[in-house]
Amino acid sequence: MADELTHFDASGASRMVDVGDKPVTARVAMASGRVVMQPATLAHIQQRGLAKGDVLEVARLAGIMAAKRTGELIPLCHPLGLDAVSIDFSFPDDHTVLIGSEVRVTAKTGVEMEALTAVSVAALTIYDMCKSMDRGMSIQDVRLEEKTGGKSGHFVREGTPQFAGK
Repeated sequence: MADELTHFDASGASRMVDVGDKPVTARVAMASGRVVMQPATLAHIQQRGLAKGDVLEVARLAGIMAAKRTGELIPLCHPLGLDAVSIDFSFPDDHTVLIGSEVRVTAKTGVEMEALTAVSVAALTIYDMCKSMDRGMSIQDVRLEEKTGGKSGHFVREGTPQFAGK
């Protein structure tokens, strides 16, 4: 675990981490999250029965778009030209949409925030599109599952991953 918070200097002022001397490497991050809802809401999503359209395809596009704009949303994130973003959905039970993202880049810094942002915005989009029929939905467990590349190496969440992705 890191001994310091890298986004603060010695005096405690916030700063963007200087990645200028870091090597360019292939980096991958996978994140997951879930939207819990009434079974009837999930059934409408799966049957593509909502008047607003295909909820999961809109959520997928929103998540991809958000990943590409993470540097604009998170104040100290570096803007990155992403190589690939994928978002997948699964249904572990009759009331949950599980969201998984995988983000790839060849760069001097990692893409953990982009993967987490993709999942978060996809979940928010599902909520937005379905709120008229289920305001009690909840977004839960947004988390990093795995990351590779860079100085800190390979990270895999201990225990069973929430979403295995592809």
